[in-house]
Amino acid sequence: MTAPAFPTGTILGYPRIGRRRELKKAVEAFWAGAIDAAELERTAAGLRAATRERLAGLGLGRTDSAIPESFSFYDQVLDAAVAVGAVPTRFERLLDADGALDLAGYFTVARGEGDDAPLEMTKWFDSNYHYLVPEIGPDTSFAAHGERLVAQVREARDAGFLTRPVLVGPVTFLLLAKAADDAPEGFRPLDRLADLVPVYATLLAELAAAGAEWVQLDEPALVSESIDEQRDRVLEAVGIAYDALGSAEERPAIFVAAPYGSLDDALPALAAAPIEALSLDLVRGTVPEQLDPATEESLAAKTLVAGVIDGHNIWRGDLERAFELAEAVRSFSGSVAVSTSTSLLHVPHDVDDETLLDPRLVSWLAFADQKVAQVAVLARGVAEGRDAIASELDAASAALADRAGAPGVRVPAVRDRLAALDDADFSRVAYDERVAAQEGLDLPALPTTTIGSFPQTAEIRRARARLLKGELTDAAYRELMREEIARVIRLQEELGLDVLVHGEPERNDMVQYFAELLDGFAVTQHGWVQSYGSRCTRPSILWGDVSRPAPMTVEWSAYAQSLSDKPVKGMLTGPVTILAWSFVREDQPLGDTARQVGLALRDEIADLEAAGIRVIQVDEPALRELLPLKLADQPAYLDWSVGSFRLATAGAAPATQVHTHLCYSEFGVVIDAIRSLDADVTSIEAARSRMEVVDDLATSGFDHGIGPGVYDIHSPRVPSVEEVQSLLERAVAEIPAGRLWVNPDCGLKTRGYDETVASLEHIIEATRAVRAGLAVPANAG
Repeated sequence: MTAPAFPTGTILGYPRIGRRRELKKAVEAFWAGAIDAAELERTAAGLRAATRERLAGLGLGRTDSAIPESFSFYDQVLDAAVAVGAVPTRFERLLDADGALDLAGYFTVARGEGDDAPLEMTKWFDSNYHYLVPEIGPDTSFAAHGERLVAQVREARDAGFLTRPVLVGPVTFLLLAKAADDAPEGFRPLDRLADLVPVYATLLAELAAAGAEWVQLDEPALVSESIDEQRDRVLEAVGIAYDALGSAEERPAIFVAAPYGSLDDALPALAAAPIEALSLDLVRGTVPEQLDPATEESLAAKTLVAGVIDGHNIWRGDLERAFELAEAVRSFSGSVAVSTSTSLLHVPHDVDDETLLDPRLVSWLAFADQKVAQVAVLARGVAEGRDAIASELDAASAALADRAGAPGVRVPAVRDRLAALDDADFSRVAYDERVAAQEGLDLPALPTTTIGSFPQTAEIRRARARLLKGELTDAAYRELMREEIARVIRLQEELGLDVLVHGEPERNDMVQYFAELLDGFAVTQHGWVQSYGSRCTRPSILWGDVSRPAPMTVEWSAYAQSLSDKPVKGMLTGPVTILAWSFVREDQPLGDTARQVGLALRDEIADLEAAGIRVIQVDEPALRELLPLKLADQPAYLDWSVGSFRLATAGAAPATQVHTHLCYSEFGVVIDAIRSLDADVTSIEAARSRMEVVDDLATSGFDHGIGPGVYDIHSPRVPSVEEVQSLLERAVAEIPAGRLWVNPDCGLKTRGYDETVASLEHIIEATRAVRAGLAVPANAG
């Protein structure tokens, strides 16, 4: 086909939650019954309209497909599953006569209902975004349901825009899916590619009929070497899928986007496919140095979209270097466009909203809107030459130089302390010796605990807001927090939990709280990004060398411990997670930054021990998240990530029980690293996947304390006693009961008290039932 011209500048996606989290608020109001579906649809339509106007105002074209239609009510992978009819059989009752799913049904698949568990959730490549995992079996009935995609294209045209619909590509969709529970052994979702591709062809035909000239198919799985599928089979699937889609008679021009790294051996496969445009992530990847003649010839016939603006971080960056990379792509094709390296869903909307940040720091930053403007500048340079944008390139270079020399970016005392470390600073005494020293905790078999946070009530949030506004004194706020801590301790004792937590009412976020107390960080007012569904976080900005000016958690933990004879965990966020859930400086190796944070936490652990805290949890839920997608890069990452945790915890006394927590990732590939953390107890997400992780734990020989979660806190469901008991019994069947702990999957911050109390009651009852069938001694943690 003769493709329409591709825009000179574009982006792969844009934040969809709204500049003030309008979508989050509307979705949660819909869940609560405060608004109906029509009102939610109106809010969403308003956000989409505002996004189109904003992007056009920042320099993207209105009528050249430069603006992507990347909106989602919850998750783009769930959207793709719904669009191809891949709804699990347990939710088929929600489909209408035509097999379509309404909004209420869509959210039920995402969140679960009654005894019907939601789709599993895990991390999206090496980002902090979570996606819902499709369930595919031999009998999954695929059918095109592209009504929402089509409606958004038409909605845009009615407003005077020609936009580009975005859909997860067929190969990535199947590679990210899991086999349905009733699938036979050996079945792989990719086995269904031949059945799925015709459905994608139908969707493309419907989009073309609606007026779409280009469609974006996202295929990030092609850059990852961590996908659990044979690589030659993946590459074969690329050829099959895109030969078929590219040969379809009725379709828009196809733009395949492959963010998060280099395509490497997938590049020839996509080059040979009959598609019209292909993106190259040149932030995480590189311009290919040499290609075979056939690949070069094929690429010359396509538009190459140079992803040179970092969609994953918030630094203004080196615009001169970005322009050079875009120009380098010209050696492969005369048709070159400029883009972000990934969707901008990973960054906040607009740095101009941050009126309380130091203006000097602001000059180093670029949020989504600033990145769109950078794309527009570079697109003009590609079209008109460097001289046309020389002033913008020079300004970016000046900001980069200013940042390098600013006070606090490099602190000699911090760097001298790191340089003085030796091997002994990274190791505790042997695990068996620690177990013996920790017998004084006097724990029963299958000790019960929670992960850390308890529900953040409206009263807690109001108190924090009043403190920030100056309507509440610091002393009054602290007294309110103490009252909440006392209430949480009483509740846990009444429930019968064995190791307690203080509930973290004083913490706005498990990373931001520490960022506000550590040197080298800044925090934003409006820098919200989507983590999953309606859940949003406000990543802090790690801009300089990190140190701890004063204790951060000791006051609260010591007070909580004073209220109970049971052990109360001190709660810290680990160095890898602090990095993963912040926007981190990229001007030095991540390992150096992680060790700086590790030293700050080491100091905090020493102070907690001095205050009488006998159990300390250092959360690392993001350990798997930052694992590089390329196998060659993984050993170095695992070395520094494990090392920074061990640096933080190695100073703890043998009698101090160190816990860690990991959640919402596939853990099999990092099980050795989890063991190397050398935590006394590791709690881990397992409920939503129904204890799949215990197989990895059993076969790996993992020999420390382990708490696979029995309560999926990301769903509003209250698990029954029988459900929890069955999960525990599966765990006991694979893991020696003397090392097994009982806990929820994650912290309880986002849940309400009624469901939390009911769920914990069921956990305690189920644990007692399983304990009754065991013959293990106490003190077995």
